[in-house]
Amino acid sequence: MAARIAKRQGFGLLRVLLVLLGVSVLCGVALGTRKGHATLDHRSHRHRHPGHLSLHRHRQRTGKEGQVLHRSKRGWVWNQFFVIEEYTGPDPVLVGRLHSDVDKGDGTIKYILSGEGAGTIFVIDDKTGNIHATKTLDREEQAQYTLTAQAVARDTNEPLEPPSEFIVKVQDINDNPPEFLHGPYYARVPEMSNVGTSVMQVTATDADDPTYGNSARLVYSILQGQPYFSVEPQTGIIRTALPNMDREARQEYDVVIQAKDMGGHMGGLSGTTEVKITLTDVNDNPPKFPQSVYTMSVSEDKVAGEEVGRLKAKDSDMGDNGLVNYRLIDGDGMSMFELSTNSETREAVIKLKKQVDFETKRSYTLKVEGSNPHLDPRFLAWGPYKDEATIKISVEDADEPPVFIASSYTFEVEENTPRGTPVGRVHAKDTDVANNPVRYMIPRYTDVDQFFSISEDGMITTNRPLDRETQPWHNISVSATEIGGHHQDTKVRVNIKVKDVNDNAPEFATNNEVHMCESVAPGKVIETVSAVDKDEMAHRQHFTFSLAPEVAHNQNFSLKDNRDSTASIYVLRKGFSRLTQDVYYLPIEINDNGFPSMSSTNTLTIRVCSCDSKDSILSCNVEPYVLPAGLSTGALIAILACIVILLAIVVLFVALRRQKKEPLIVFEEEDIRENIITYDDEGGGEEDTEAFDIATLQNPDGANGFLPRKDIKPELQYPIRPGVGRPAPNSVDVDDFIKTRIAEADGDPTAPPYDSIQIYGYEGRGSLAGSLSSLESVTTESDLDYDYLQSWGPRFRKLADLYGTKDCSVLDEDDGEDS
Repeated sequence: MAARIAKRQGFGLLRVLLVLLGVSVLCGVALGTRKGHATLDHRSHRHRHPGHLSLHRHRQRTGKEGQVLHRSKRGWVWNQFFVIEEYTGPDPVLVGRLHSDVDKGDGTIKYILSGEGAGTIFVIDDKTGNIHATKTLDREEQAQYTLTAQAVARDTNEPLEPPSEFIVKVQDINDNPPEFLHGPYYARVPEMSNVGTSVMQVTATDADDPTYGNSARLVYSILQGQPYFSVEPQTGIIRTALPNMDREARQEYDVVIQAKDMGGHMGGLSGTTEVKITLTDVNDNPPKFPQSVYTMSVSEDKVAGEEVGRLKAKDSDMGDNGLVNYRLIDGDGMSMFELSTNSETREAVIKLKKQVDFETKRSYTLKVEGSNPHLDPRFLAWGPYKDEATIKISVEDADEPPVFIASSYTFEVEENTPRGTPVGRVHAKDTDVANNPVRYMIPRYTDVDQFFSISEDGMITTNRPLDRETQPWHNISVSATEIGGHHQDTKVRVNIKVKDVNDNAPEFATNNEVHMCESVAPGKVIETVSAVDKDEMAHRQHFTFSLAPEVAHNQNFSLKDNRDSTASIYVLRKGFSRLTQDVYYLPIEINDNGFPSMSSTNTLTIRVCSCDSKDSILSCNVEPYVLPAGLSTGALIAILACIVILLAIVVLFVALRRQKKEPLIVFEEEDIRENIITYDDEGGGEEDTEAFDIATLQNPDGANGFLPRKDIKPELQYPIRPGVGRPAPNSVDVDDFIKTRIAEADGDPTAPPYDSIQIYGYEGRGSLAGSLSSLESVTTESDLDYDYLQSWGPRFRKLADLYGTKDCSVLDEDDGEDS
């Protein structure tokens, strides 16, 4: 019928028959079904559901003023198709059918499908227009697909109708369980919270479609954590379910929350998460001392500030809620002890405030209070948040050193008093129960010069007279040691003041010379003198001045006592001349008013000077008047410089003369001694590590401090001993020759020991060069050939003749014996 209406209107329409297999209820569309195909009644086109197909007729309406209005006729219009997700059947799912009124069923019409998933997910039968889904669809991956359908001529592919776009929506099923994306969760709630206190909110998500059915409608429930906590089913807010949950009893709770879809009904999917809930601390517990009475002890030898003991109140709360402040509130030991709090251990520390004495008081009592500084107003009724404890402190006896009656002593003693004069007495006593006697002594380091000594009863006396002017105060220490105890000592300071006596005569305050002009007028004051006294000056002490008796009637100067411990010197005449007398000495006698009175005579030196017209001193020296005329100071300096230069030249000349070296003796060609020394001056060999100083042999007397003169012959010549004659040059007895020379050297003190036999004792061992000494050859009777000496020249001729003759004589003797 619809086709006939379309033909009458002259339009080719595309009629779509939507075949929904078993999903009419899910789509919520009331369709009349006949053999699985959707049909449309043209009578109900004015009241169609938005998801139905609609047919619009072309109508003519007459408008105002007779105008005819035309409304174009359109083909089938559809909004969307539906296909269920996760279909796992053996055959492809029929989504719907496309059909055009121009299709006569003869196969000349071909249906074409394009768009998302066309050809892969969705396929169309080009003859019948049936659309099938070939794959399983997942709404969570893609919820809908947009496709385009068109009817074309099969032979020419020319469009018979314009393309029409439609949507295929994937129908959701409950295939995703709820998930807690941020679990596990951690929450904190104060202990002792009221019932219903919110702890935290947990939220689960469901990937299913929340707009379709109950697949994504979640309901929360608690699986673990009851009866302490509960959860709101719709919001997931966790709340406390029990009152007075105590952290000190249990601090942590493990809660399991479940989220279930389908509104919590049977068959719904669920997911769980863990919530760890920790109870935070509040100040709901007062401090408590473990003991009501504490006993402590302290030795009497402990000093102030030392620790006596500790105690601590326990508080189950944590952090600031568990802090405890301590204070002393009562007791007879509050003045002797003090309390402080250890910042690390939070203990109350009892310390000595003053040193205790066993002999005075043997026990003390203290009362300590411990309280919380931070209180919670909600729990004030649970108080009081403080506790008290009693401390009993016993004082232990100790072997204490003696104690002086006074903390220091000050004594006075007059100077110049004889040895043994009492100075003062110190007293110390043993405070222990034994009350042992005390021994006194003065440490030497406090009285280095040993001015004082002390007796057994503590009396300090002088060892010698004291001098106030040398040392007015003596600060010493006296130690007291308990006899029979542990040798503990106590020291006390003793200050001894030396009292002054008038034992020093006054003297001039200054010893400066007085300069006076030659032209001074008589009666003029040339100096005002004053005096000082080493003794202690009193307020009423003063000095009197007078001229010494021997100059009391001199004609040059006079003295006037000013009665204020000063005196004025006046000139009595004029006409002073420094050429006549340039210095005057005026003895003045000074007396003090001490007891006994002391006096001294001091000499005032008055020098006459040359002055100008204004009485300004020009010169006070007299030397320019006594020096010879024409000889100035510069000339004297030049003369002295010349003398110094001449002395330097002489000293230099003598030094150079002493450094000049002269031969000890003039060598003579005929002197055999020098020839022997010359050839025998050889090294000690490779093993000689100590070089021999030949200078000692050449000048032995110099080592002993005696240097014989070499520029003159000795005055005393020792004659040759009788019977010891000089052998002939051609003598063959070498042994006699050497002995003769040795005897002459021993008897001549001026002869250097050139022939000393010790020169041969420093010959080294292991030398590659053979020995040249003839002494060893003679003593060892070795047979050596000395003919080579003949080729050494005239200096060795004596040796050649000597040894050659020896060899000849030996041969002659051998021949005589043989005969």
